[in-house]
Amino acid sequence: MTTTPSLVPGCMQNITPLLGRLLIAALFIPAGIHKITGFAGVSGYMAAKGLPFPDFLLVLTIIIELGGGILILIGWRAREAALIIALFLIPVTVVFHAFWSFDDAQAMAAEQRVFMKNIGIMGGLFVMAGLGAGPLSIDQRNSP
Repeated sequence: MTTTPSLVPGCMQNITPLLGRLLIAALFIPAGIHKITGFAGVSGYMAAKGLPFPDFLLVLTIIIELGGGILILIGWRAREAALIIALFLIPVTVVFHAFWSFDDAQAMAAEQRVFMKNIGIMGGLFVMAGLGAGPLSIDQRNSP
């Protein structure tokens, strides 16, 4: 089996998955914390979007964002956490960033940017779910 030479130095191949995990965690951990500190407001927003059982769904969201973000940060069960967050983002993105439902062009464009940002985040999470957390992770240390 031949390998394609990489322009990325070996040390960067170890560091870049860690950097990716840090950046993804930097998005989801604060989002989970924000939902805890602003529970009533976020629950009300979810109810206004027509979601049933908003308090229950919000607790589930906090577990996914905060818990999943922490797992990704430390690199333990990162594949599973990344997959769960990516799958979670599918309905969240469709329900909360339905840009096609806006009449105002500026609001539509803003929501479309957030929608596409979430699509990109899902892409990164699916890559992590497939390839793992990288060499500088608890998952890697526990590998046989």
